[in-house]
Amino acid sequence: MEFSIKSGNPEKQRKDCVVVGVFEAGKLSVAAAALDKVSDGYIGKILRAGDLDGKPGATLLLHAVPGVVASRVLLVGLGKERDLNERTYRQALRASIRALCSLAVNDVAVFLTEVAVNKRDAAWRVAQLVEIAEDSSYRFDRFKTKAAEGQKGIGKLQAHVAQGEEAAAKKGLHQGQALASGVSFAKDLGNLAPNYCTPSYLAEQALALKDTHGLQVQVLEQAELEKLGMGSFLAVTKGSVQPPKLIVLQHKKGKKSQKPVVLVGKGITFDTGGISLKPGADMDEMKYDMCGAASVLGTFKTIAELDLPLNVVGIIPTCENMPDGNATRPGDVLTSMSGQTIEVLNTDAEGRLILCDALTYAERFEPQAVVDVATLTGACVIALGHHASGLFSNQDSLAAELLAAGQEAQDRAWQLPLWDDYQGQLDSNFADMANIGGRAGGSITAACFLSRFAKKYDWAHLDVAGTAWKSGKEKGATGRPVPLLAEFLRQRAGK
Repeated sequence: MEFSIKSGNPEKQRKDCVVVGVFEAGKLSVAAAALDKVSDGYIGKILRAGDLDGKPGATLLLHAVPGVVASRVLLVGLGKERDLNERTYRQALRASIRALCSLAVNDVAVFLTEVAVNKRDAAWRVAQLVEIAEDSSYRFDRFKTKAAEGQKGIGKLQAHVAQGEEAAAKKGLHQGQALASGVSFAKDLGNLAPNYCTPSYLAEQALALKDTHGLQVQVLEQAELEKLGMGSFLAVTKGSVQPPKLIVLQHKKGKKSQKPVVLVGKGITFDTGGISLKPGADMDEMKYDMCGAASVLGTFKTIAELDLPLNVVGIIPTCENMPDGNATRPGDVLTSMSGQTIEVLNTDAEGRLILCDALTYAERFEPQAVVDVATLTGACVIALGHHASGLFSNQDSLAAELLAAGQEAQDRAWQLPLWDDYQGQLDSNFADMANIGGRAGGSITAACFLSRFAKKYDWAHLDVAGTAWKSGKEKGATGRPVPLLAEFLRQRAGK
């Protein structure tokens, strides 16, 4: 999709469609009022007839409006003018893009970006349009031999702002495109079939970012992981013919003296559960068990395109969890890179086994903070559903930063406890700890497990098992939590 910024009169736009807002009680936005004036009250008559109530997200398409050059006008409900906030504005944008995507329109002018939103400037309004337009029009059809019948799409989208707001709007356009690029990249990786998206493929994608986005990238192979003593990570990969990889990315745009922020992403490219085999129903969705890794790669793409003045390191342990004669068994005892021993009670609790060695590896970078991202526990889905990601942290100020970033990015998280009271559930008679703590508080005990490997720095854990992908009719990766992570890093960089 091609985006541009302009200031102009809605009635003079030679477009396939012009999008304007309407408030409840029939009140017109400035752009809608301009169209109403040149059409001799045509729009007002339609509203008085009750065809559009102005409630948030309601839409009405008009053809051949008198006095208007554009062939179509899309009216979009904005709710009550005094209550137009971030959520309502985003709802209106999403409704308008979905309506446009069902039409045979190529060139569109959007005047919703002129409308005042409480405490938000033109940069924010335009950035939201770009992000939502790319998100709502996203399709993954790489493996379809024929395009969907009647498939339509927007080719050009022009965001209109008031005179004097063009510079801010262009800044928002750049920010929105950078974020949309990272989110789409994460979606593509998540949606790929697992016979394509292997650990080696993820490594190739990281190396490609080295060439296209100027990142430093290193890929550690199995022999190097063995030398590092990553016994926990390597135990997970024993049942697979796919070799494990430890991908290390570096975005070095901060001062040399600046300690980096480290992002760690779980990269299980397919999870059968191992010997503790999962039920067959919906197992195809376990291709999404690498969405933590995908979100780290997507975030690096975004921050590189934003050229954030910050030092950031990405660590992605990636492998498959498969059952065969070499696979790790329940009852096995592993020695992690930290030297701590782990009794494996369930091989389907494998994400924490690869993450714990990655968290130990992160120590060498002397980080200012470490955030790991993982589709870690079904228990988190039960606790929070599919709206909020679970957040755990050993540092309240870091947790507060991430919560605020999620709120700002509309990619929200909710903090859960990391109290010592839960640590006892990981006790083992045969090792330093067990890899599971029972059904009660499963997402919390998983975080408690990881916390034992993150004592030397400020650390937070994002459990995105409920937010990284959707099931059912809208099945597909969401790209979350790229928006949260990108906003967190923007704030750290002072942007």
